[in-house]
Amino acid sequence: MAIGLLVTLAIAAPIGVRAMSAAEPVVTGIDDGATVNTDALRALSVRAPEGKDISQVQLLLDGAPVQTRRDGDRLLLADPALPDGAHTLTALVPEKMMPDREVTMAFTVDGTAPTLSVDPAAVTDLRKPFTLQGKATGATVLTADDQAVPLDGDGAFSLKLPHAPGKVQLAARDDAGNSVKQEFMVPVRHPGMRGVHMTAIAWSSPALRDPVLQMARDKRIDTIQLDIKDESGEVGYQSQVPLAKEIGSTRGHYDAKAVIDQLHAEGIRVVGRLVAFRDPILAKASWTSGKNDRVIQTRDGRPWSGSYGEYAFTNFANPDVISYNIGLATEAAELGFDDILFDYIRRPEGDLAQMKIPGLQVTPEQAITNFLAKSREEVRERGAFLGASVFGIAATRPGPVAQDIPTMAPHVDYISPMVYPSHWGPGEYGVPQPESQPYDIVVRSLADFAAKVEGSDTQIIPWLQAFNLRKAYGPAEVQAQIKASQENGMQSFLLWNAGCRYDNAGLEPKP
Repeated sequence: MAIGLLVTLAIAAPIGVRAMSAAEPVVTGIDDGATVNTDALRALSVRAPEGKDISQVQLLLDGAPVQTRRDGDRLLLADPALPDGAHTLTALVPEKMMPDREVTMAFTVDGTAPTLSVDPAAVTDLRKPFTLQGKATGATVLTADDQAVPLDGDGAFSLKLPHAPGKVQLAARDDAGNSVKQEFMVPVRHPGMRGVHMTAIAWSSPALRDPVLQMARDKRIDTIQLDIKDESGEVGYQSQVPLAKEIGSTRGHYDAKAVIDQLHAEGIRVVGRLVAFRDPILAKASWTSGKNDRVIQTRDGRPWSGSYGEYAFTNFANPDVISYNIGLATEAAELGFDDILFDYIRRPEGDLAQMKIPGLQVTPEQAITNFLAKSREEVRERGAFLGASVFGIAATRPGPVAQDIPTMAPHVDYISPMVYPSHWGPGEYGVPQPESQPYDIVVRSLADFAAKVEGSDTQIIPWLQAFNLRKAYGPAEVQAQIKASQENGMQSFLLWNAGCRYDNAGLEPKP
């Protein structure tokens, strides 16, 4: 952390001592003609000339008597907080039969600290070089994270960095010793996307992969979401994260680096979906090896299953589980994934009073938020954005899944609510049959999410339904959802189809 140092002139050194002869009062602490601040004036002191007592010394400030206080054999200004501007100080010993013994010095008071302003332009590519620009008005010295930054004549500066940091500690100082510090949070804004979901296994199938690639080449989409770790706990590529190798969760469905390089070469963004806490592989391996605290349990000590199977949810409060998921996220960011999009970033449904969550010291909502905050710091350092997929009900009912949107928002670049019309019950948001009214339910539910992040830099990038459940969903239904998103100011979206087929989406090419 850079610290602006406040310069105080020394008292005891030869510099800063002003006396015409040994018979005159001695002034120390500031130099004649100096520009100083209030802290420096506290060091100003006057001693009596040889043979005289300090009680005989008088001080005049700008020609008028000034209040002083005695400190041993020295006189100090009683109130060193002088107004800005030029001043003179005279120290004298009155004499009856000869000229007064006096010494006069001039100085300028500058008690105004420099001001810092920074160009607020948002970063949309975390891997490109970043230039921090702004102005340190009134400063003669500026540092950014302890690195000296050159200033031009009016205080403007421009610092080139290899990539955008999350924050920069700025410290500015002027010649008088006034200083100011400011932690500048680098504004980041996701560049937006029109994407579709692809599982690791689907990507290994030309029959599923090639149509999606063609959609991107035709400019119908610009992003492909590719699973890193899915609901089964499988990691789609040969991860080098130690715990992934230990529990046997890695697979060879695709070569992550090769796929990312290929897609980037074609101008296609790649989002890595990482299913966090629903993880049967990690849960079973942990339970069978006696590491039960990694697993959410029933009150009587059995693995919590709910509707997901015997080994379903890992413990979001356990350090090993946290480290495992962040390790996968950072590895993926280093491999080149543009975004890390967490899914199942929540607790399992069910009565919290019936669950045992070892090590939980805060509410489940706060624990989830803490995980996101720690994750983004790690992911950002490696050049990737962070997103969180959430339930559609989280905007109004955060408790059942521990997804508190206003609390989560400051710690992610975007939130992706799953507002699939087929997943809403009759009457939600005043919509009689949501599955048959995709526009109505999506426009109303997304308006709620928009309100929850208002005032923050967090975007809403919704998951939209591109699959059939009780009702067939074709171009009309997909386009109705896209229109509802756009009317909430959301130009980005992700389409979900578990079978990874999107020929019925009806997406139009974009230039």
